[in-house]
Amino acid sequence: MEFIIMKINPVAFAIGPIEVRWYGILIALGIVLAYFLAQREAVRLGIHQDFIADMLIWAVPIAIISARIYYVGMEWNVYKDNPLRAIEIWNGGIAIHGALIGAFITAYIFTKRRNVSFLRIADIAAPSILLGQIIGRWGNFINQEAHGGEVSRSFLENLYLPNWLIEQMYIEKLGSYVHPTFLYESLWNVVGFIILIIARKFNWRRGEMFFFYIIWYSIGRFYIESLRTDSLYLIGDLRSAQVVSIIGVVVGLALIIYRRMTVKPVERYLDK
Repeated sequence: MEFIIMKINPVAFAIGPIEVRWYGILIALGIVLAYFLAQREAVRLGIHQDFIADMLIWAVPIAIISARIYYVGMEWNVYKDNPLRAIEIWNGGIAIHGALIGAFITAYIFTKRRNVSFLRIADIAAPSILLGQIIGRWGNFINQEAHGGEVSRSFLENLYLPNWLIEQMYIEKLGSYVHPTFLYESLWNVVGFIILIIARKFNWRRGEMFFFYIIWYSIGRFYIESLRTDSLYLIGDLRSAQVVSIIGVVVGLALIIYRRMTVKPVERYLDK
């Protein structure tokens, strides 16, 4: 049986010479939906209604810049002969770990200046961060990037994937189908998102929803990264995302244990 491969155009529409790509639309959609989710929860818990928006005004652009800096730093051999290319973010090249690091640092400074508990805001934002990542990964799908190694079409069919998704997993330059690692990570994040939304009802200790996010995402990313073919490397075959993931799991667990042993009285998620 012959299959007709129908590709999704990464350009959603054009305004004159300006192309608007699905990747950018999905990233923006993820940010907007993540904001509304966090905003609603923050107001419910007594946080000023403008707090999340004010924080994102700083966190979003800094996250984009730090995502680019992280990527360029890991791929410096590509940019060292022409450093000005580092600013050409429109040609691709950002890393989610860089974005997260930049956003977390920005949020920490912002909350300290506003005299608000960073961990309280981080707990509120944890499900929203996962929601943004869930949606953003579909931009990788449309761009046919962040995928894994070669697989057969029958392998993808056995995963009960719809035909339109299977077709997009055919990479012409490879002449083969590939692991939909974007989908693996997106689904892993969906499970984490559901757990965190349910966890709100159980009133976890302050900070533990955020630490759970770090641990959960890191575990999934560690294993999924081993399937990808576009990893950033630190030294030799040492994948940077896996190293950061290991650090994330260790630090997340250590902070949960440390705070359970030392923080008295116990502060919880629903505490004002």
